[in-house]
Amino acid sequence: MKKSLKLHLGRSEINNKEEQDIKKSDIDPEYKKEDLELDRSLRPRVLSEFIGQDKIIGNLKVFIDSARRRKEPLDHVILSGPPGLGKTCLAEIIANEMGVNFKITSGPAIERAGDLAAILTNLEDYDVLFIDEIHRLNRTVEEILYPAMEDYKLDIIIGKGPSAKSIRIDVAPFTIIGATTRIGLVSSPLRDRFGVNLRLDYYNIDNLIKIIRRSAAILGLEVTEEGLSILASRSRGTPRIANRLLRRVRDYALVSGDGRIDGTATEKAFKKLDIDKLGLDVIDKKILNTLVLKFEGGPVGVGTIAASIGEEINTIEDVYEPYLIQLGFIKRTPKGRVATGSAFDYLGVKQNKDKRLF
Repeated sequence: MKKSLKLHLGRSEINNKEEQDIKKSDIDPEYKKEDLELDRSLRPRVLSEFIGQDKIIGNLKVFIDSARRRKEPLDHVILSGPPGLGKTCLAEIIANEMGVNFKITSGPAIERAGDLAAILTNLEDYDVLFIDEIHRLNRTVEEILYPAMEDYKLDIIIGKGPSAKSIRIDVAPFTIIGATTRIGLVSSPLRDRFGVNLRLDYYNIDNLIKIIRRSAAILGLEVTEEGLSILASRSRGTPRIANRLLRRVRDYALVSGDGRIDGTATEKAFKKLDIDKLGLDVIDKKILNTLVLKFEGGPVGVGTIAASIGEEINTIEDVYEPYLIQLGFIKRTPKGRVATGSAFDYLGVKQNKDKRLF
């Protein structure tokens, strides 16, 4: 399908994957630039290599196979869930399975209608456009995206004032895959235009062990079953964290031992990294200490917590809180964050039963 008009690419399209991956540090403070190449080498390329999220993978196989048989683009897909669970990886796998090009950008990067038009008019038939942090998409840009998603038509305004005129451009049939850590911030009109809505959940220990074992094999590392079990149990249910911890433990094993990652080497490494048996690190403990020791369990506003520990609010909400909530250590209430009895027990602090938390 030929387009009637092709626009020059704006600065919003990110062709360099390294530039896009560096943006992950905005929501994962432990994601370092030196890990980029290794992360790419550890990523699965097809659905059969993807470990975990079995129900999602099973459904995607059906949707992709159906689209290929119909010789139509895959329905637009939105992927949600905490950072590090594989949303970007899964989007790239979908493009590989469809046998099409994979274009990548992010919501904040598309500032103007012209940026969006530049990207869409340069897509080929059935290409996949991945928009990370889609919940941060400009509302004006979002409205222009609606007809493009539904009818593959792009309405743009040329000129200003009385001489301005609207033209409609045909774009090639394509698939948008949006990723977000905050599905609630995606507007209803945009969310409703995604035919496939998938939420990725935290991984269980067994799947994390499989992921770490695969990564270790790719990196040429020797890891014992005990080492695998310890690594998986402290990875917070997140593959990105599991792969990062594997590399850090490898460093300690090489410097302090013979390079073999066994239970002893792993425990020593985690002690130096200050990561406990639940996978909680220094920041997690600061959050819990702030809630329990400074504010007697809360309720406390997240802004107050952020100011107390010197972290960004978004980092606390997107990176640390989900896991602490999953462990049952804190609760979100209309009045603020509240520490549970489990958090008091974890810190070895006696809870004041007379204090009304709600």
